[in-house]
Amino acid sequence: MQKHVKSSKAVASIYSRIREILETARSSAYRAVNFAMVQAYWHIGSVIVEEEQQGKKKADYGTKLINELSLKLSKDFGSGFSAQSLWNMRQFYLYFPILSAVRRELSWTHYKILLRVDKQNARDFYLEECAKSNWSTRQLERQVYSFYYERLLASKNRLPVKREADKRAKQLKSAPEEQIKDPYVLEFLGLQEMPHLRESQIEQALVDHLQKFLLELGRGFSFVARQMRISTETQHFYVDLVFYNYLLKCFVIIDLKTGKLTHQDIGQMDMYFRIFEDKMKQPGDNPTIGIILCTEKDETIVKYSILKGNKKLFASKYKLYLPTEKELKEELEREKRMLGMELKLLKSKGKK
Repeated sequence: MQKHVKSSKAVASIYSRIREILETARSSAYRAVNFAMVQAYWHIGSVIVEEEQQGKKKADYGTKLINELSLKLSKDFGSGFSAQSLWNMRQFYLYFPILSAVRRELSWTHYKILLRVDKQNARDFYLEECAKSNWSTRQLERQVYSFYYERLLASKNRLPVKREADKRAKQLKSAPEEQIKDPYVLEFLGLQEMPHLRESQIEQALVDHLQKFLLELGRGFSFVARQMRISTETQHFYVDLVFYNYLLKCFVIIDLKTGKLTHQDIGQMDMYFRIFEDKMKQPGDNPTIGIILCTEKDETIVKYSILKGNKKLFASKYKLYLPTEKELKEELEREKRMLGMELKLLKSKGKK
């Protein structure tokens, strides 16, 4: 018995050392790739700024240049080179014109947050503190938006402010594996991101059927994407279904929920709406429309999410082409019954 205990302790000790080696190696690999990405984006920003300064007289030259570059780069290198991303690279070079001043401890997401800090003194402060304290992107974002730098300057006794900020920042520390899966790094390396789909087989089948149902309606629906990734500065979300309706000239985004519909679900759809309005909507497009589907066990709930100011447009025009909540609900419930029957049939066959 005593021998077995000693053996277990030895294995645990060896495992702990090997785990530490692997975690350190992974973190080192992530930092190396990430700094290569940051350096590349700095150089891209430098090339764009230098081109803009070559005596070009037209005021809109920079915008035209960035839009054309975005189209070509997105075709060859993927979604990490939107016009907004290229503007960020340009701004990155302008804010940090000396490459040696760029800290290798910080990720591209860190720098994107720092680009929103207008004052250079504050930006330099957050840069140093972030590198010294190893802040995650969520920690940095919290410090920036809670005006940590300004509060320190205004305080006669800075220690309580610092302690309170450190305490709150610890709650937002990210795990090493979250860094390894950073979608910006995957994009940079040209690796396909494989998000964990949250639907069970039945829920996946419901999304399959809904996609087919809307396309067969013949009311102007054009399929865009499934599980489309959309991002804030620090988080990534996945929209279950995205369509563009060419009759309404607007995006239609659909999110499937598996539990009870909550205010948070509606708030999340509103956030999706704002991201689409900001990043996806083109000049001349109508406002995006959101549909929340809630497939509870005993009840199906369908809700159109319409932000204030768009209700009249929805009532007068959108309703002519979009299925009603009742139509969507009936279709989902019909498909749920069919899937339920198929599952029962499979189970009965498995018992034989």
